[in-house]
Amino acid sequence: MGRRSLLVAAGWVATVAVATLIGLGAIRLVGESITGTPGGVRSEAEIERALASPEPAPTGATGGGSAAPGTTGAAPSASPGVRRSFATDGGTAVAECGADGVRLVSWAPAQGYRVRDVDRGPDDDVEVTFAGSTRQYELKVRCIGSEPVAVADD
Repeated sequence: MGRRSLLVAAGWVATVAVATLIGLGAIRLVGESITGTPGGVRSEAEIERALASPEPAPTGATGGGSAAPGTTGAAPSASPGVRRSFATDGGTAVAECGADGVRLVSWAPAQGYRVRDVDRGPDDDVEVTFAGSTRQYELKVRCIGSEPVAVADD
């Protein structure tokens, strides 16, 4: 091996070592946001407390007899069923009943559809319209008791 080949190899090793040190320094500088658990590591007792008091979340869609044609609703959750999800072929929505009336919490069009109109409330009734290239679905929701229910359009 000639002197020139030895210098090239030594330069390459030095470049790799410097690049590795810069990378390690950057990771150390950024800290746990890249390599660690967000919020730190939780103890077993903290996990048990968090699981013992679940937050209310929208439930999945199931068949419901009181839903408007073309829609299905989810069964009420175990907690006071004030939040409920609804699905049509055009998209899904989550509504909840409160002291001011019903309001849409969230909505999302299905693939191939877009949201054409939204009345998010709170009001006596709320609605969202999902429009596709050949069809349109309107979901209208009211509170009956303290539970949101899909109703036929007036």
